[in-house]
Amino acid sequence: MKALVQRVLSGSVTGSVTIDEVVVGRIGPGLVILLGVGREDREEDADYLAQKVANLRIFPNEGAEFDRSVLDSEGDVLVVSQFTLMADTKKGRRPSFIAAAPPESARLLYERFVHSLMAQGLTVATGIFQEYMHVEIHNDGPVTLLVDSNRS
Repeated sequence: MKALVQRVLSGSVTGSVTIDEVVVGRIGPGLVILLGVGREDREEDADYLAQKVANLRIFPNEGAEFDRSVLDSEGDVLVVSQFTLMADTKKGRRPSFIAAAPPESARLLYERFVHSLMAQGLTVATGIFQEYMHVEIHNDGPVTLLVDSNRS
């Protein structure tokens, strides 16, 4: 499981509901997390990654150093499913998504990740799983990290 974590001033995601574009998730200062779920990922990966991301010290203290987590800074989190993070681009020009989990299992792990963040006391907004969406991100810094649940 991979999480592309961005520290943001704000973020939102819109999706199509019938013909109109509707905001389905919006946050103020905090994190936007683009989450990719792989074929080999398990519930333990979702829980580990949620703990890791919630406790990453990437917010500044008074001295402008990375010393606070999203929990410490009482920030919000927006999680958007992003199967393209699992792309393999080693061969050819078209990415392969063979490593991405099938939608049924990916949805369960995506939801597990979101609930694990909420269980830590975070306010979490989401996109719509497996839908085409527009994501608006106002990076802060910018600070962007790729966090992987593979601990080997």
